[in-house]
Amino acid sequence: MKLLLIVPHPDDEVYGAGGTIMEFVEAGHRVGLVTLTRGEKGRTLGLADGPEALAALREGELRACLDELGVHEHRHLGYPDGGLRDIPVEELAEVAREAMETLRPEIVLTFPPNGSNGHPDHVATHRAVRLAWEALPEPRPELWYYAGPLPENEALHAEYLPPNVTRDVSPFLTRKLRAIACHRSQALSTVDFFRRFAERIPTETFHRAAPPNEKAASSE
Repeated sequence: MKLLLIVPHPDDEVYGAGGTIMEFVEAGHRVGLVTLTRGEKGRTLGLADGPEALAALREGELRACLDELGVHEHRHLGYPDGGLRDIPVEELAEVAREAMETLRPEIVLTFPPNGSNGHPDHVATHRAVRLAWEALPEPRPELWYYAGPLPENEALHAEYLPPNVTRDVSPFLTRKLRAIACHRSQALSTVDFFRRFAERIPTETFHRAAPPNEKAASSE
């Protein structure tokens, strides 16, 4: 397997990595995804009546997105959306470790230490994946984090990790937009991402934490 993403929510897979996923798949590589929650605390936009209905809706949206991306190896767990920090980190790490040992990816991708935006589920996922990765025997997969510009929130600066991998995914732009659009219930999040990070639609940036990337920016 070329790439394994471990993320908390449906839609966390596509905004920052959709083009990279499609490029790897088109090149004949396998890509896998672990989604830790069903996303029942997200916005509904009037499309769902309550958390359970929203979770079911988002599961369908995620399946449609993964069909567009070409991802067929997916593990969808039911941990509480918004509550990952209340789950023992060792339990979440075991989920991540088992996926890494079974699927044996070349690259593992998750959120950085500050969760990108400070979201508690993002931070909890980072901690679990990092703990699981550190427990793996050598040789370990490369460990990548989502990476964007310096956050506006200064509280996130201490754990900010800048991009050191830059990927031009513009050939996949149309399909990436279609994949993002599969998450209809999260349209406001999509608009907000486009408004704040439009440059990250045709260009995807990551921080390669291990092994360290010696170049300031790399087109992989």
